[in-house]
Amino acid sequence: MRKPIVVVGSINLDLVATADHVPLPGETLTGKSFNTFHGGKGANQAVGVGRLGFPVSMVAKVGDDAFGTELKASLRKAKVEVKAVKTVTGSSGVALINIGSDGQNNIVVVPGANGKLLPKDISANSGLLRKAGMILAQLEIPLITLETLAVFAHRNKIPLMLDPAPARELPGGVLQAVSWITPNESEARILCGLAPNEAVTPRTAARCADLLLARGPKNVVIKMGAQGAYIATADGARQMVPSFTVKAVDTTAAGDAFNAGFAVSLLRGKEPREAARYASAVAAISVTRNGAQPSMPSARDVERFLKSQD
Repeated sequence: MRKPIVVVGSINLDLVATADHVPLPGETLTGKSFNTFHGGKGANQAVGVGRLGFPVSMVAKVGDDAFGTELKASLRKAKVEVKAVKTVTGSSGVALINIGSDGQNNIVVVPGANGKLLPKDISANSGLLRKAGMILAQLEIPLITLETLAVFAHRNKIPLMLDPAPARELPGGVLQAVSWITPNESEARILCGLAPNEAVTPRTAARCADLLLARGPKNVVIKMGAQGAYIATADGARQMVPSFTVKAVDTTAAGDAFNAGFAVSLLRGKEPREAARYASAVAAISVTRNGAQPSMPSARDVERFLKSQD
């Protein structure tokens, strides 16, 4: 029996407004539409894994508001095991998302219940976590909880894939416990000390990946949107994996879709380059659809897409 993926992370309700462009500082726009979607980077990745037909559980928290019940039900519908998703007093996590007509977005996240996922919750769910074939984590939970999780994964020799978003400086102990770190371009700029407006090219990504590897992670994937993904592995492999050309309507959760596809493909025995190509297909499909979790494709969707690209 396959070992499941366990996602330790955030669950949010996404409040999404669309307009001609993402508002500039101080600018007020008249929007085109408003919708609510189930999101949160952790939940997005868990749903992404579930939609791809791979066993997945989630360790997380929701509030005792109306959102919490709805968010758990959405996870169940995507075949995510939610026994370790606990309800706490207060609000669930919320993300405020603005989307421009070009598909670009900006996001403000209010943690709510996600901020109450504590180190003791890692201990309380140690039995579930020990059964994992891989653990997926992000930075929308308290850093001390992530540090505890990293120590647990390292001690139990469980691969840990970290999506360093929203970007911040990370303790060396966390980085040294990570099997895969997967920043996007903006996160790579912060983690590698690049200028805010510096273009992340394949050459820049190669330099950044080497900097990250020197700090502890075994492997690096830098997600570069339309340019593709740059992979640097512990065995010395360095390569760009090209993206697929699609018309983007909403890039929200594209990175989460990539991580879900990458983790699933690795655990199905694929080599990193092939896994990254599969993950790129998952992400490409996701950006052609609106919403975070609603955009996640099924395994059949990905299979058909890849056949159409051959």
